[in-house]
Amino acid sequence: MSAFLNDATPNEKLVADLKAVVADAEEILRATASQTGDKVSELRSRIEARLASTRARLSEAERTLVEKGRAAARATDHFVHEEPWKSVGIAALVGLAMGVLIGRR
Repeated sequence: MSAFLNDATPNEKLVADLKAVVADAEEILRATASQTGDKVSELRSRIEARLASTRARLSEAERTLVEKGRAAARATDHFVHEEPWKSVGIAALVGLAMGVLIGRR
């Protein structure tokens, strides 16, 4: 069950990938810091502005994902406490369906 909870959603994977891209871009900026010239300076300024914007949007996306995850967990917890037998029935049906699917292989 814990492996299931650790699986990242596509949105979480996207956020992680974008964070990696931002980190790589920042590393490129650091590596080219000694480069001079008007075009290079202009390009560096545009990249830095876009990175700042992307970091802000990533933070907001991550915050939204966390809030949605917490809301889903609270809703599930509430349902399980309010309807324990329905929860057991649903879990049994899911387990049965998985068993049938795995058994067919």
